[in-house]
Amino acid sequence: MPISRRALLSSLPAGALLAAAGPGEARALSPAAGGEAAGGATAAGDPATVLASTVALLAGTAESNARAEAAKKLAAVEATARSRIAALDAAGTAELFHGLPLGTSDTALTKSFQYLCEIALATRLPGPAGTGLRGDTAVQHRVIDGLARLYDDYYGDQSKGYYGNWYNWEIGISAQVSRTLVLLERQLAGYRPGLAASYVAAMDGYLRHGKDGDVDLDSRFHTGANLADITTDRILQGAVLGDSARISKAVGDQLTVLATIDPYHLRHQVTDGFYADGSYLQHASVAYTGSYGRDLLSRIADTVAILGGSGYLDTGAVSGVARGWLAHSFAPVIFEGWMMEIVKGRGVSRTTSGYADTAAVVEAAVVLSASARGTDATALKGYVRFLHEASPVAVDPAAFASPLTVVRYADILADSSVPAADLAAGSVNAAFCAMDRTVHRRPGFAFALARSSSRVSAYEYMSGENLMPWFQGDGAHYLYLTGQDQSRFFGADHLTAVSPYRLAGVTAPVETRRTVPELYGTQWYDNPAAGFTSSSESQNTYVYFPRTTALWSGGASLDGYGAAGLVQGQHADYAAKLAGELPGDFVAYRGAEATKSWFMLDEEIVVLVAGAGDRAGRAVSTTLDTRIADPDSDVALTARRRDHRPFSPDDRPAPLEWLRYADETANAAVGYVFLDGPSPTAGLETVTHSRRLVRAANPDTPVTKQVFSLSYEQPAGAPLLTAAHVLVPHATERALAAYRARREVAVLANTGRVQAIEHRGLGLTAVNVFAPGTHRAAGVSVEGPASVLVRRTRRGGGVSVALADPTTRRDRVEVVLRGRPLDAVTADEGVRVSRVPGGTRVVADTRQAYGRSLTATLR
Repeated sequence: MPISRRALLSSLPAGALLAAAGPGEARALSPAAGGEAAGGATAAGDPATVLASTVALLAGTAESNARAEAAKKLAAVEATARSRIAALDAAGTAELFHGLPLGTSDTALTKSFQYLCEIALATRLPGPAGTGLRGDTAVQHRVIDGLARLYDDYYGDQSKGYYGNWYNWEIGISAQVSRTLVLLERQLAGYRPGLAASYVAAMDGYLRHGKDGDVDLDSRFHTGANLADITTDRILQGAVLGDSARISKAVGDQLTVLATIDPYHLRHQVTDGFYADGSYLQHASVAYTGSYGRDLLSRIADTVAILGGSGYLDTGAVSGVARGWLAHSFAPVIFEGWMMEIVKGRGVSRTTSGYADTAAVVEAAVVLSASARGTDATALKGYVRFLHEASPVAVDPAAFASPLTVVRYADILADSSVPAADLAAGSVNAAFCAMDRTVHRRPGFAFALARSSSRVSAYEYMSGENLMPWFQGDGAHYLYLTGQDQSRFFGADHLTAVSPYRLAGVTAPVETRRTVPELYGTQWYDNPAAGFTSSSESQNTYVYFPRTTALWSGGASLDGYGAAGLVQGQHADYAAKLAGELPGDFVAYRGAEATKSWFMLDEEIVVLVAGAGDRAGRAVSTTLDTRIADPDSDVALTARRRDHRPFSPDDRPAPLEWLRYADETANAAVGYVFLDGPSPTAGLETVTHSRRLVRAANPDTPVTKQVFSLSYEQPAGAPLLTAAHVLVPHATERALAAYRARREVAVLANTGRVQAIEHRGLGLTAVNVFAPGTHRAAGVSVEGPASVLVRRTRRGGGVSVALADPTTRRDRVEVVLRGRPLDAVTADEGVRVSRVPGGTRVVADTRQAYGRSLTATLR
């Protein structure tokens, strides 16, 4: 997956204006006068080809639009344009479109530009002239007049602009304007010559986080998906102006997002982008594959489409990188067409998420497949077919951005010679160490775990989105069952129905917190004198996406099995408030504490909890699981008590051996086996909340769900809690009873220093060590903080071992396997095996491994 400097350099033709800036990165040089790049390289390429390809991508071609499959998309484009024209006709004073008052709202201004672009698009749809709005010169002139008015009255004078959100001025408006300029390039030249150039100059001026009106690769605003958006706009602007140097410079800047992020050798101090383990971060520390990462993938796919054959880019090399992203970053976090909650930041609170997120990934894969060759093309098309077959909610091609993609999608689905195939293995443990996420998949389920640390944010709140996010990175998990419409059980409705203090897997104080708007009356903490403005570093650090004080977050993977752990630390805002570093009116909440491990196996996830509670004396709840069901679903709770008395759901708490939750209507069930700890409390209630509870812009529509919760409850002043339990997807009552009888899982240790289990049937020993010193469990000795998996095979006497440093701070991790001496059969680079008295020592050089597992096979 990682892309090298050599690969980046080879992505551009010889005259395309790139120079080396350092290992793993390609950087464009500034264009020189006369259309040449600095250093004498000619900015070779054909802007006209870029224009034609962009129009084809946006509006389709005569051939694609003649296909029946495109009809719904074309009708939607036409209907949208006519509704925008109606709003244009009904506009009042200080409006270009009815309902969008201009002068103080950057959102209304951005939408006004969007509406103009949507009208322009309808006039450029290929097809018979006079059909709909196609080729309607009068309508095109109205769009251009609208552009001129917005420029003259609300945009061109930059002393009156740049209020509100920086994103609208640097990206949102520029995206709509740039596309409109491309769509109406010829009409502008004849009707309003000079307007396009004026707009491009203004867009340069509004790039205030840039440098001299261009991209600044050292700016924290010009990274990842944001950089891809800005550079795509600049490519289009260069095509409109016929400026090859501008296009080449933008392509060079955009190519830097293809370089794999090396956290130990950062370029421009940028941490946003894809990592070697498949992680994606945006905003420096937010796990964001499913939103910003998805957008970056889409922009790169667009670049491949619009630059193909233009001479500015070797699109094949870029397509190869994007295919790697799909396989290693996207496929593991998409379960049967559903984008997992753990990688969506504040987007998790949007009602249009989950399957809609994946639709954008599907469209990108379709676009990339058009320029891919050989096995790459087959893999991309096979993945598109797989998602079509696996998802219970079909992708609506009319939601694709391009009619051309709609038709290509139909062709892929009709091509039976391409086998449907997932890009991720059916059984896999994907440890995304760089973003504190773990995904464990088996054919019947997927388990997704969100953690946080001093490296990765605990959550993201921003702009009135994800209003109650406080515990989403404190070990919250999502257990997806196969064959379900996940939108009924997860997504925004899950967050709406479930208490934020009782997310599955979370230990939280029993208290009531207030949202940012409730606390401060605005969507952020506004205190310029203290350095808090809407997009300031302080706002990001303490309000929008705080990290925690904990170092230990991570785990190890081996043969598809996994161990993950978390030391639950205080969030950065509370730590800073306690240290007296924040203003007196800034509100920060103290969290609970816990040390937790998740051991992920074939049929179960074993969860250990130690030291859970609150030393400040508050009541605390540790939630084992929370699930929702439709209000009319047949939900049943059955259980076996340790005292063999009959179980009633009203028993609170109850001494249980096991409990089974079943949504009979949805054919979904999860079992819980209690290995150690206090009696749990099970609850089932019906709740109704507005979707606006979790996001200010959501529709004020009620969500009614049955909510099942299973928890350990600690009253105020209670001692710290230790417990162990097992999650068993698809469990039957008979299977749960048999599970207890088999006694295959043994808890070897469960303290704040070490947590370990043994699964006898798998021959697996899993150990998480959180403290210095030597720690022993089932013949395995571990030195200091580490995560270790050891698996012994019955046949042949082989042993596999995986070692990881979840703190990312240790130079090496050392394990001694007691018993007969073993020799290395295979070993990762940096792993050394030696014999010692009474066993075998395995040492892994974990310096700069960033939590990655290092493995060896012994015999």
